[in-house]
Order: sequence, then C-alpha cells, then structure tokens
Amino acid sequence: MGPGLIWGLDFAPDAIRPVDHCDGGTTGGFRWLHLNLADHGTRQWIEGAAMLPEAVRELILAPDTHQRALVDGDTVGCVLHDFERDFDVADTARVGALRMALTPTLMLTTRLHPLRCADIARHRLERTKGVIGGAQALDLLVGAIAENIADISRTLSADIQRAEDAFLEGHHPPQPRDLIGIRRRLAQLHRLLAGARGVFQRLERDEELPDALLPTVEKLTQRLQALDADILEGQAQLRLLRDELDIQAAQRTNQNLYILSIITALMLPATLVTGLFGMNTGGMPFAGASHGTLTATLVAAGAAGVSYCLLRWMGFMRR
Repeated sequence: MGPGLIWGLDFAPDAIRPVDHCDGGTTGGFRWLHLNLADHGTRQWIEGAAMLPEAVRELILAPDTHQRALVDGDTVGCVLHDFERDFDVADTARVGALRMALTPTLMLTTRLHPLRCADIARHRLERTKGVIGGAQALDLLVGAIAENIADISRTLSADIQRAEDAFLEGHHPPQPRDLIGIRRRLAQLHRLLAGARGVFQRLERDEELPDALLPTVEKLTQRLQALDADILEGQAQLRLLRDELDIQAAQRTNQNLYILSIITALMLPATLVTGLFGMNTGGMPFAGASHGTLTATLVAAGAAGVSYCLLRWMGFMRR
C-alpha cells in the first residue's frame, strides 16, 4: 500500500515535474511531497522512511497537535497550525495541524484535513522558476500561512472600521453582541501566531539548526511578530470600541433611570392624594359636594406641580 500522496513536485534545474510515486527516483534537485495523514498507507510509509530521523518520524505521527519544532542533524521537524478549508469554503474557523519535515533535498508536509496554506503553497510553487532549496521551501510554506492569516486580519480590520464608523455616525451603531464574532476570531489568530512565533524563536536559538536555514528562520520570526502586532492592534481597537459602546449603553440606562425617578417623584404626591380620598372612612372631605371629584383632581395636580417646582428649585430638573 502506497502513501496517500495529495501532490508532489520535483524541482530540477530545467523544469518542475509532478511526482506520481513517493518512492520514485528524483531528478537530482529538491522534492516537495504533500501527504494525507488520514491514509493508513501514509503512516506506514513515514514509519519506514529511512531518510528521516526517528525523532522527526515520531513528531509527524504523534497524536498531539500543539505547535512545536525539533532539530535532528540536518533535518528540521515542525508542527504548525493553519485554518482548515472545505470543498466549497476556502476559509473556515477550524484550526488544523500541518506537520512538516525538512531535509536539504526534501520537504515533506502532512495533514489530516485540507488546509488553506497547502493550496497557497502549491499555486506559488507552480509559478516558481528554477530550483528551490530547503530555505526557500520553508519560507514559502510559512509565508503561505502568514498570507492566509493576513487576509483574514484585513477582513476583520475592515469589519472593525465599519462598526466604528457606524458608531461615530450614530445611525446604526453596532451592538456589543455583533462584535463577539470578531473578538473570537482575533483571539484565535493571536493564539495561532503566538504559537508559531514561539516555534521559530526556539528554532532561532537552537544551536543545532543548519546555518543555511538561520536567515530564513530569523526573517520568518520577524514577519510573524509583525503580523501578531497587527492582530494585537485590532484587538485594542475593538476593545476601545466595546468600551465606548458600554459607556453609551450605561449613559442610556442612567438617563432612563433618571427620567423614571423624576416621573415617580412627580406622581408620588398625587398618588398620596388619590389614596387619601379613596379611603372608606367617615367625614371624608367633599364626599357630598357636587364637584368633589374635580376638586380632588385639582388637589392631586397641584401637589404634582408643587413637587415639580420643588425639584426644579433643588436643581434636579436642569439636566
């Protein structure tokens, strides 16, 4: 049983050729294989791949998916995160693991579910001119992950700006619950980038890292850090917008409570008057008068008017 080869490319000095079989002979250049880890044949092939150190094979086949890296001789193994895609949806919120093994002549990537970065990397590889090496392959792969995250970040930033404009204009201000989805996605991007940045920072400090890869790792670390700074800036902007919305909501609540308190204060004396005339006791004033109801109503209205003048004199009606 052969491995589940999704796509593979050989980079020869004269051309780029597709790979039909993982065990086929190379053209003497660099080879990139992208395998389906859900295929049992892939696992068997990786277990018997003599070109990879045992620690790297264990890293690729391990069940845990947290982002990490190791260096064994001239081979680098990594587990990185990217967003999965569906057949009809290029961008989903599900995070999947991309497992990678890089040697001087081979880039091996595996995944359980389709990932967006693999599509971006393949399209770039098909437009590549000439031979690439391990450093270029690593730069292209991580660059594809960064490009995907940058696209999502720009979309979220545009959503935040539209919400902020709507808030400032005041016509259709966003509700706090409308921003929860943006906040959740930004937090997801930050966690993904923080993990990837930590992986490459550890690789940068690893004394066993091949010298040919060090400049690329340093560049990728800086790129991921800059991208994470953009995500943090978006989070700060969103947090400020949510604070403004909360302040606006608190002001509306306080204004409503103020109006309700004024109405209650105005109606309280009138309620006292109507309660007094409603008692079923003897000697009630105006009980036998023909205009008793009108007189009681005027007394209640007068009590409310006196309350209004008193509140205005005390300064409660100046807001």
